[in-house]
Amino acid sequence: MTAIKHALQRDIFTPNDERLLSIVNVCKAGKKKRNCFLCATVTTERPVQVNVVKVKKSDKGDFYKRQTAWALRDLAIVDAKDAVKESPEFDLHFDKVYKWVASSTVEKNTFISCIWKLNQRYLRKKIDFINVSSQLLEESVPSGENQSVAGGDEEAVDEYQELNAREEQDIEIMMEGCEYAIANAEAFAEKLSRELQVLDGANIQSIMASEKQVNILMKLLDEALKEVDQIELKLSSYEEMLQSVKEQMDQISESNHLIHLSNTNNVKLLSEIEFLVNHMDLAKGHIKALQEGDLTSSRGIEACTNAADALLQCMNVALRPGHDMLHAVKQQQQRFSDLREQFARRLASHLNSVFVQQGHDQSSTLAQHSAELTLPNHHPFHRDLLRYAKLMEWLKNTDYGKYEGLTKNYMDYLSRLYEREIKDFFEVAKIKMTGTTREGKKFATLPRKESAVKQETESLHGSSGKLTGSTSSLNKLSVQSSGNRRSQSSSLLDMGNMSASDLDVADRTKFDKIFEQVLSELEPLCLAEQDFISKFFKLQQHQSTSGTTTNEVEEMDGGALSRSYTSGVPQTVSSEKDMIRQMMTKIFRCIEPELNNLIALGDKIDSFNSLYMLVKMSHHVWTAQNVDPASFLSTTLGNVLVTVKRNFDKCISNQMKQMDEVKISKKSKVGILPFVAEFEEFAALAESIFKNAERRGDLDKAYIKLIRAVFDSVEKVANESQKTPRDVVMMENFHHIFATLSRLKISCLEAEKKEAKQKYTDHLQSYVIYSLGQPLEKLNHFFEGVEARVAQGIREEEVSYQLAFNKQELRKVIKEYPGKEVKKGLDNLYKKVDKHLCEEENLLQVVWHSMQDEFIRQYKHFEGLIARCYPGSGITMEFTIQDILDYCSSIAQSH
Repeated sequence: MTAIKHALQRDIFTPNDERLLSIVNVCKAGKKKRNCFLCATVTTERPVQVNVVKVKKSDKGDFYKRQTAWALRDLAIVDAKDAVKESPEFDLHFDKVYKWVASSTVEKNTFISCIWKLNQRYLRKKIDFINVSSQLLEESVPSGENQSVAGGDEEAVDEYQELNAREEQDIEIMMEGCEYAIANAEAFAEKLSRELQVLDGANIQSIMASEKQVNILMKLLDEALKEVDQIELKLSSYEEMLQSVKEQMDQISESNHLIHLSNTNNVKLLSEIEFLVNHMDLAKGHIKALQEGDLTSSRGIEACTNAADALLQCMNVALRPGHDMLHAVKQQQQRFSDLREQFARRLASHLNSVFVQQGHDQSSTLAQHSAELTLPNHHPFHRDLLRYAKLMEWLKNTDYGKYEGLTKNYMDYLSRLYEREIKDFFEVAKIKMTGTTREGKKFATLPRKESAVKQETESLHGSSGKLTGSTSSLNKLSVQSSGNRRSQSSSLLDMGNMSASDLDVADRTKFDKIFEQVLSELEPLCLAEQDFISKFFKLQQHQSTSGTTTNEVEEMDGGALSRSYTSGVPQTVSSEKDMIRQMMTKIFRCIEPELNNLIALGDKIDSFNSLYMLVKMSHHVWTAQNVDPASFLSTTLGNVLVTVKRNFDKCISNQMKQMDEVKISKKSKVGILPFVAEFEEFAALAESIFKNAERRGDLDKAYIKLIRAVFDSVEKVANESQKTPRDVVMMENFHHIFATLSRLKISCLEAEKKEAKQKYTDHLQSYVIYSLGQPLEKLNHFFEGVEARVAQGIREEEVSYQLAFNKQELRKVIKEYPGKEVKKGLDNLYKKVDKHLCEEENLLQVVWHSMQDEFIRQYKHFEGLIARCYPGSGITMEFTIQDILDYCSSIAQSH
C-alpha cells in the first residue's frame, strides 16, 4: 500500500500541487467488484483546499488516472454503518449517497480518522459522523494543546513530509559546504551520521551537567506538594463546617416556605370568604321588604324593587369552582330561593287584585261616555301599573310561570273591559250615523220618476245662456255650465234602501267626521295600550327605522287592492314581538268586527260613504305603518282597509253593471243620459274627497273603468235610440262628458277628454250634413247628378249638353227654391233640430250656427259648379249668401 501511495503522490497529486494524506482501497457496494482508491488530499498552496479523490487503475497499463473529485466541504455525512461491530462498509453523503466497501476494516478506520481530523482542522466540525466508534475518534485527538493536535495530525497520518523552503535552503547550504555531497551520496550520508553522533554526545553531557539543578527542582516540587496537602486539609475542615451551616439554612428555608405557603392559603381563604360574604349576603332591610314590604305605596314599591334586584344579584352570582359544595353556600341559596318564591307569590297576588280593582274602577266611568263619541282614558290605570314595571321584569327573569299567569290574567280582565267600552263606543257612533239620515229613510222606497229626474237635471245644470258663433265657444259653455252647477249628494249606486237624490252633502260630511272621530279615538287607545304592554311586561317593540315601502298588488273581488308593507322588516320576528301582537289581538279582539259592522252600515246608508272611508282608512293605515309597520293597529287597520276597498270596488262594478242594463224611453227624446250625469256627480265628489289622498291610484283606476263603461253605454244607447237621432245622442252626451272632464281637470283622463271632444265634433258635423240635405233636396239631387257625370269622364263645360242636366233643367230646379221657400225650409229645419236637441245641454245655437256655415259652404259649392259647368249662361241662385245669413238670424231670433 505504501508503494501505491508513493506512486499516486508522484504521478497524480504532485503535478496538481496536492499532498496525499490517506488512501483506502474500495469497491462499490452491491455491484461487480471493480477496485478503485479513495484519496484524502490537501493543496500545498493557501488557502488550503481539502478534497476526496477517486482514482482508478487504467485497464490498458499499470498507471493510474484521476476519475472523480469531491470537495470535502460538500461532504455532509460519514456513515460507518456500525459503531460496535467491525464492518468494511461505509457511506459518504455528497450530493447523493455513495456506498463503498473497503478492502479491510483497518484501512476504512484509518481513512475515516483522517477525514475526521481534516474536518476538525479545516471545516470546524461541519461533517456529521454517525455509527463511528467514539474510541476511534478519541484516539485521533491526543491530549495536549490544539497546537500539538494540529501539529501531530500530519505526523500520525503519514511518516512522509515534504521539506519547507527554509529546510531546503539549509540543506542546499550544507551540501554546498561538501564537495562530494552529490557525487558520493554514501560518503555524505556517513559524514552527516558522524556529525549527528557528535551532537548527541554533546546533548547527553549537557543533560548530565544539569542533574543537580534537576534535583533541586524536584525537592522544590516535593515541598510544594506538601503545602498543597495542608491546604487541602484546611479546605476539608472548612467544607465540613459549611456543610452544617448548609443543613441549618436548608431547614430555615423549608420553614420559611411553609410559613409563606400558610400565609398564601390564609389570604386566599380570606378572599374566598370575603367574596361569599360580599356577594351572597342579603341585607336585613331587603329581607324585610321582600317579606313584608308595602306594595301599594310608591316608597314601598321602590324598597321592594331594590330588595328584589339585590336578591337577584345574590342568586345570579357566578360561584367559583368548589363553592357549590359548601354547606353554608347551599343553605344561603335555599334561603334565597324561598325568599324569591315567597315574594313572587305575594307580588302576583297583589297585581291580580290591582287588575281586578282597576277594571272595576274603569267600568264605573263607562256611564260618563255613554252619550259621547269618546273612549275612556286609561292613562291613570297605566300610570299606576307602571310603578310595578321593574318588579314585572324581575318576575319575568326569576319566575316565568307566575309572569305568564299575570300576563294571561291581565289579558282576560282587560279584554272584557275593552270589549264593553268599544261596543258602547261603536253603538254611539252607529246611532249618530243613522240619526243623520232618518229623514232620508222616509223616501227610501219612493220611485224615481222621469219628471223628478228631469227636474233634478235642470237644477244640476241650470241655465247657461245662449251661444252664438262657431264651435270654438265649447270651452266657454263648459265653464258657464260648471259655474252654475251646485254640489249634489246623490249616490252613484242605488243600494235598494236609499234614494240617490235624498241625501245631502252636509249629511255625508257629518258621516265623514263621525268615521274620522271613530278612527282618531281608536288609534291613540291602541297605541297607548301597546306602549304600556311593552313597558310593563318588558317586551321589545319592533321599530322600523330603515327599509323601503313597496306596494303589493293583490287581486280581490275583481279589483286590485294595493297593500303597503315594509321590505326592511325581517321575515322572522322575535318571540317578544309576537307576544305583544298576540296580547293586543286578544285584548282588542272586538275592534276589527266592530269596524267591519260600522263600515257595512255606512255603505248601506250611502254607497258614496265608501269613498270617504277609503280615504280616511288609508290615511290612518299609512300613519300607523310609519309608526310601527308590525304593530297590532297597523295590521288591524290594514285588514279593515281590505274590506273598505272591496266595498269601493263593488260600488264601481255595480255602477258599470247598471250602465249595461239601462233602458231608454221610446216615446221621448234621450237628452243627457242619467249615468253620464251621475258620473259627473261621482267625479266631482271624488275629487273633493281624494284631494291629496294616499290612495289616489285606486280612484284613477276606477275613473278609467267608469269612463270606458260610460263611453260604451252612450254608444249602445245611441244605436238603440228611435226617437232621437244617433248623432244627437252621441253629440250631446260626449259634449257633456268633455265639459265635465275639462272642469275637473282629472289628469288620468286626459286621453278620454280628447276622445270625448273628438266624438262630439265628429257627430256634430255628421248631424249637420245629414240635416242640411232636407231643405234643398231637389237642388242637391241635381248637382249630385252633375258631379256623377263629371266623375264618369264628361268635361265640365259639356255637362250642359246632357239632356237631364241642360240649362233649362237647371233653371227649372232653381226656380223651385226662391228666397221665400228657402227661408221656409230653414225654419222647418230649425224646428226639427229643436225637437231633437235637449234643453239641458243647450247646443241648439251651436248646431244652428254650424248648419248656417255648412249651408253657405254648399251654396258656394253650387255656385262654383254653375260657373264651371254652365259658363256664360248667366244662371244664378235666386238668393244670396247675405240672404242666408239674414234668414238664419231671423229664424233664431224668432224662436
